[in-house]
Amino acid sequence: MRINEHYAKLPASYLFPEIGRRVRAYQAAHPDAKVIRLGIGDVTEPLAPAIVEAMHAAVSEMGERATFKGYGPEQGYDFLIDAIREHDYQARGVDIAGDEIFVSDGSKCDSGNIQEIFAVAARVAVTDPVYPVYVDSNVMAGRTPMLIEGNEANGFQPEPPKEPVDVVYLCSPNNPTGTVATRTQLEKWVAWAKANDTVILFDAAYEGYISDPSLPHSIYEIPGAKDCAIELRSFSKRAGFTGVRCAFMVVPKTVTGLDPSGKRVSLNSLWARRHTTKFNGASYVVQRGAAAAYSPAGLQQTNAQIAFYMENARLIREGLTAAGFTIFGGVHAPYVWLRTAGGATSWDFFDQLLDKAQVVGTPGAGFGPAGEGYFRLSAFNSRANIEEALGRIRRVFG
Repeated sequence: MRINEHYAKLPASYLFPEIGRRVRAYQAAHPDAKVIRLGIGDVTEPLAPAIVEAMHAAVSEMGERATFKGYGPEQGYDFLIDAIREHDYQARGVDIAGDEIFVSDGSKCDSGNIQEIFAVAARVAVTDPVYPVYVDSNVMAGRTPMLIEGNEANGFQPEPPKEPVDVVYLCSPNNPTGTVATRTQLEKWVAWAKANDTVILFDAAYEGYISDPSLPHSIYEIPGAKDCAIELRSFSKRAGFTGVRCAFMVVPKTVTGLDPSGKRVSLNSLWARRHTTKFNGASYVVQRGAAAAYSPAGLQQTNAQIAFYMENARLIREGLTAAGFTIFGGVHAPYVWLRTAGGATSWDFFDQLLDKAQVVGTPGAGFGPAGEGYFRLSAFNSRANIEEALGRIRRVFG
């Protein structure tokens, strides 16, 4: 039996399990230490009442023969797809067909799985620093993605590369830097993609955190994007679903690729074939909860949660700026990206922060080579913990 040799090209551990290993080792050596975790982007507020109510009702339905649901449609129930179309797209002047939306159990899964429909020889590019799964999932498939550097000079929103590629992953608002692409920047990417026959995989998992009305929430707000872009969205951060799991991906029928004979093939049909073959659909109960996030009460409650997290981000951003740190992000995303103190490597700064302040963040190097020398802090926590963590950091590094 031979293993997939491409796994040997991966780092020994995925970023977040390595963070967990270091934290467990520290806590074992310091059992009385109160560690505050601002590393992994996991929500801390409970599900909104409107969502809980909808899920309770759905559970009750599942307990009655007359309303019990077995296998549902792999692509998603119409009640959720219709809510997505109305609130996420039609409200922003974008027309997306129901059969162009695919409900799933998470954007992490989607961003890794989508590359299965591309040729192994496809040239893939990712912006750097960025969410690690984009790179790792392609390495597992035998590709070596090209890195497009984001840095302070370009505001961590790099320009399209000069050489063409087949597929490019974009993330806006960006994880980890918290920066967001402007309309002009996305127009350049769409024009470049159409000129080079490139597919854009646009991760908009954090679009709900954008507060400036001039900034696009969807790449489909850019003319021509429906011919070259696939969009990924998630309820994890928008509606607090990290422990529930629900997301969706939009694959317009007008996005195409070449088959071995040179014939144009709709990526929608390929993804539908993959989705229905390898996925049984998100659960009925979860989809009822996701649909409730679009109800008037659900929107009010989840928007209040987003405002709470963004106030945390403001406190982190302003508090660390006052302490002398150079800060990015934290305005349209729940992440604050900072330069490490004293030019320390990102893992050294992680260890310093844990040892001296008992605060956990995420080393920038875990997001790619361009992340070295930087560090990500998450605004997902209680107000008391955010304020306590800031006080500790300022005492140590201020």
